[in-house]
Amino acid sequence: MNFTKQNPELPGFQITPMLDVVFLLLTFFVTTSIYSQWENEIDIQLPTAETGVIPDRLPGEVIINLDKDGRITVNQHVLTADELLEKCHRLVKLYPGHPVVIRSDKSTVYEHLVSVLDTCRKAGIGNISFATAMTDGAGEAAGGLPPASVNTLP
Repeated sequence: MNFTKQNPELPGFQITPMLDVVFLLLTFFVTTSIYSQWENEIDIQLPTAETGVIPDRLPGEVIINLDKDGRITVNQHVLTADELLEKCHRLVKLYPGHPVVIRSDKSTVYEHLVSVLDTCRKAGIGNISFATAMTDGAGEAAGGLPPASVNTLP
């Protein structure tokens, strides 16, 4: 008696689960790369602070970049003070209480920073934080690390 099959079927390779995993990994990496660029729109040397904390990031968090010349950049668009006020009014209307992070260069004239802060307050934004660079424990800015700490207004 011969119990073997005449035509043995080779085990097949299931490609569908592998494609699912690859697409999930691709989605994860694309999403991660998009959210990692939010802070590095423009080259800014942030001031350091010892009391900053690493924040919990929120989706859609608005980052206002202010360079040393007083140029305001939001989502890679350079804005005037009036355009920033209009954008802040829309933000408050659509998402009340939504957080705003101000990234200002440490060489920025104080007048420009106060102007941006005043514009946010005029629009009714109360949840404002300032991005700062992390220190390495000795009081010096950690070289090569992206700014990760935020100081929040009371």
